[in-house]
Order: sequence, then structure tokens, then C-alpha cells
Amino acid sequence: MECLANVANLLSQHRKAALYVAGTSVALLGLGLGYRYLYKQKKFTQVGVVSQLLLHPLKSGKAVQVEAAECLKLGLKCGEMGDRHWLVITEDGHMVTGRQQPRLVLVSLTCEGGQLCLNGPDMKELRVPLHEPCNPIYKCRIFSLDTEGRDCGDEVSRWFTRYFADDKTYRLVHFEPHLMARKPAEKEPAFPKDEKVAYPDAAPIMLMSEASVRDVGSRLDRDISVRQFRPSIVVSDCEAFNEDTWHYLQIGQVEIKRVIGCGRCIFTTVDPETGVITRKEPLDTLRTYRPALPSSKTAPVLGQYYIVKKTGVLHVGDPVFKVTY
Repeated sequence: MECLANVANLLSQHRKAALYVAGTSVALLGLGLGYRYLYKQKKFTQVGVVSQLLLHPLKSGKAVQVEAAECLKLGLKCGEMGDRHWLVITEDGHMVTGRQQPRLVLVSLTCEGGQLCLNGPDMKELRVPLHEPCNPIYKCRIFSLDTEGRDCGDEVSRWFTRYFADDKTYRLVHFEPHLMARKPAEKEPAFPKDEKVAYPDAAPIMLMSEASVRDVGSRLDRDISVRQFRPSIVVSDCEAFNEDTWHYLQIGQVEIKRVIGCGRCIFTTVDPETGVITRKEPLDTLRTYRPALPSSKTAPVLGQYYIVKKTGVLHVGDPVFKVTY
């Protein structure tokens, strides 16, 4: 009887060992498959080259072309100039853009030696201190969403009021990191809920290709500048509208993710060289052949909105890689 008990005990131990080995094997196999699933190898395909980096420090103002820029969560930055970090408002806090005041596109805002510099046609250059921490903070509205801005002072207000030459009073505000930012997801659900922007229409980065602009120009009776569409990053060495399919890009150490196409509006009909609005082209032509945003059905897409997943520095001449898994 004792012998039989020993045999039974031995068989039981072997069965437990076999089950342990089998369980361990299954677990290791699961871990291996999970690792391969979670850490798929990235594939990099060069799709173009950065040909221009354009900052618009003043929303609807003149573009500033740079050779290099930081690409941060809130968009491009060069020195003290953050993209769309200054905003013209009426006294009640509503935004003023080139849609209401087309000549705003002729105003240049730059930062030099701790000063804010404003220039415009037939206006004397104005220089004021860049940082005025004692100035009041204004509540502002951009496309029905609330935000804030630090007032740039009465002297700047008088400058813009003279420039527009109408019966309203205008002020200039500056976005600071601690102020209330807008959340694009409140207007467009495709954006992540925690994404924030300063004063851009929707996203921190708008990217488009030179080829897409050439395609639009080929359908008009005149040349058209990429500046008419106000991108942050311009890409060359690709086919027209290829950017529509670039869902994840790496440029140097910077990684950006496409969210939605940029639906175009009446602002595209403002000539960046003259400040004249036609309310016709190129918008009418775009509507004849470019897909519209599903949310509007009348805003043709040209260029793509991106959010910044990994910050870094961009340079003109950097290769642009599409990332796939």
C-alpha cells in the first residue's frame, strides 16, 4: 500500500510540474506576442523636404519666414515669437482677423531686443516693451470659445485704431502660458480632449505642400503664393495633395500627428501682398474639385492640421518622413 501511495504521489508531482511548464510556456508566448503587438517596428518613408517655415506671430498678420524654429505643443516658436500668440480684439473682446479687416495681413509684428515692433503701410514703426506684466488681462472670444490675453497697452491700441481708420477702438493682446487656452475639441471632436491652442483657428500646426499650391494656381489665371494659405510648415519634393495621406510624420526629432484637413474660408481670398479681399478666388475654384470638411460641407480642404506629439527643432531642408507600422 505504501508503494502504491508513493507512485501516486510521484505521478501527482510530475503532473504539477508538467502543468507548471505548460503554463509558463503559454505565459511566455503571450508576452512575446504582446511585445510584438505593442512594439511594432516603425517604417520610415521619406515623403518630402521642409522648404519653408512660416510663423504668424500676429493672428492674420504678415508671415515671418525663418530658417529654424522650435516645434512646441502650442506651435512654432523662434526667439520670443510664438506662432499666433498675438491677437487684435475689439473692446468687448471679440477677435479681429483678416476676414473683417483684410489690411491686417500687411501688418508685421516682430520681437527685437525685448521690444515688440509693429509696422504697417503708411504707419510709423511702433516699439514698446515686449513684456508688460502689470497690464490687465482681457477675456477674449475666438470662434465662440473663451480665451485670455495680456493687453499690450494704450499706445499699441491707438496704433491699430489709426491703422484701421474706422469708428471702433482696437486692442492687441498677447497669450502667456498661464492664461486660459482654448480646447479645439470643443468645436471639432476629432481633436484630443486635452489638446490646447493659443490663437490659431484650430491646431498648433498646419502643413501643406508646394505642389498643392501649384495645382491650385494652374487652375487660375494667375500665380498664387503659399502665403495666401498661411501654413506653418511647407513641404517640397512631393506630389500635389500627398499631405492628405500623411497621418504621422517625423521631421528630425519632431513628431506630429494629423488630425483633420484644413477647411478653407473667405480668408483665402485676401491677397497677402495687397490686403485686398475679392471674396471669390481661389475659394470658388477650390470648391469645384477639393473635398469639403464633413462638418461644414462648404469648406474645401487644402492643407492638414497636426498636433505635436514630440517637440524639437525644425530646420529648412529637413527630410520629412511618413511613419507607418
